[in-house]
Amino acid sequence: MPVIELHDVTRKYDEGPPALRDVSLSVSAGEAVAILGPSGSGKSTLLNLIAGLDRPTAGTVTVDGVRVDKLGEAGSARYRRARIGMVFQFFNLLDDLTVADNVMLPAQLSGMTRADAQRRAAELLGTLGVDRHSAAYPGRLSGGERQRVAVARALMNRPALLLADEPTGALDTAAGDDVRQLLNELHADGQTIVLVTHDLALAESCATRTVQLVDGRIAADTTLAARR
Repeated sequence: MPVIELHDVTRKYDEGPPALRDVSLSVSAGEAVAILGPSGSGKSTLLNLIAGLDRPTAGTVTVDGVRVDKLGEAGSARYRRARIGMVFQFFNLLDDLTVADNVMLPAQLSGMTRADAQRRAAELLGTLGVDRHSAAYPGRLSGGERQRVAVARALMNRPALLLADEPTGALDTAAGDDVRQLLNELHADGQTIVLVTHDLALAESCATRTVQLVDGRIAADTTLAARR
């Protein structure tokens, strides 16, 4: 069953050519899809439309059964909290909150009790190998550790879909390899993942499928050989 369905999606802004042109895309549950393309190809626009951070000029966007293109601002926020986990290039952690409080934040915004959020956060931080930092502040952690915390936060509400925007872009080689391994583990556990990257090696090591964007159009959609 598709988790993501885009039909004839176009996104135009006030100036310049359309960021996306007649894009149709389906992503099934359990897939790991890498969106590739040069700067200005429409990758970030596509991710923002799936996340409900932007709306198409034409076409439809459906994620986990929700018509995202029809949601208002409040509905979009609820949709993201309930169905989407997001991982960013620069982590987007709150420096004045501890690691544990950063991870718990999405659950508490969704109404989970603090006690239940603490248990869920402890479980995730342990699984991702950063539980020893739960009382620390993000600035005390390495880049790779901060990205693991960001992934824990993204998984807090058990999202149907994990979106990752250049997840290794701000990391050194060793930390980037660590995140690649983590994404592979999440996918092996059944998590549906869409990642945007310039890094072909990341795409080939983490994805089961690549979608190449050029000038706002899908130029290639390739299924990769299954990873061992």
